[in-house]
Amino acid sequence: MPQTIVDLLNEGTEANNADKYRRDNLICLPAEGSLILTGDLHGHPRNFERIVAFAELANNPDRHIVLQEIIHGGPEDSCGGCLSYHLLFDVIKYKLSFPDRVHIIMGNHDTAFINNSEVMKDGREMNRAMRQAIDREFQEKSDEVKLAIRQNLFSQPLAVRAENGIWASHSLPSDRMVEKFDPQIFHRQLKVNDIVRPGSAYLLTWGRRHSQALLDRLAEQFDANIFILGHQPQEKGWNRAGENLIIIASNHNHGCLIPVDLAKSYTVEQLVESIVPLASLS
Repeated sequence: MPQTIVDLLNEGTEANNADKYRRDNLICLPAEGSLILTGDLHGHPRNFERIVAFAELANNPDRHIVLQEIIHGGPEDSCGGCLSYHLLFDVIKYKLSFPDRVHIIMGNHDTAFINNSEVMKDGREMNRAMRQAIDREFQEKSDEVKLAIRQNLFSQPLAVRAENGIWASHSLPSDRMVEKFDPQIFHRQLKVNDIVRPGSAYLLTWGRRHSQALLDRLAEQFDANIFILGHQPQEKGWNRAGENLIIIASNHNHGCLIPVDLAKSYTVEQLVESIVPLASLS
């Protein structure tokens, strides 16, 4: 069993790196087909099932999907350990079934697990809770499983950009830290120090509360029209947080997704009108 999981994680790592739309740390999507954008999942298996059912990738060969922040949250073991890595395994299987159409982007909880640094969620330190659950489940093989998880998370791309100007990443660097951010992070090999503060992948995944001036500056820099982000909790599932920014969440009963036609240009208002509540899906 542990070796099967390690093999699965390693295959997922290879699939992340071999994605045919990947250019260094950026997924570049074409001006055709469709795209499903989702927010943080945080171990929510039911919402993942709803997303998969809605996407129907098997019946839509030109459809892509973006997933993010799989770990930390959801079901617990009898000792209160975080079992969200089970959802990570399921997401990797999904990626392996559609290797060039399922794109899993890096989030701040991923960087925290790779670094084994503290990250709080709902008053709990999530890395400790997840690592303890892995230790209990995999026992003497747990270090191998944790290493394979770290390597898989590290292999994730940082962002997705579509030809129609839509940009999806977990977050963006904050106003206060943007001068330390190097946009070349998208166009070179990722290094471990990139995901440690103040590395550029760290700044990209941890930033919050972006001014409109910064959003406009980054839109020009990234050749993007509209940003779709996760990271910042959204009680109602989404929020228009700027003239060209929508933040979405997919990890609770008000979670949502956004379907996009890759051949069509959008305004923020049109994307807001397209939002689909996950609770509305069977």
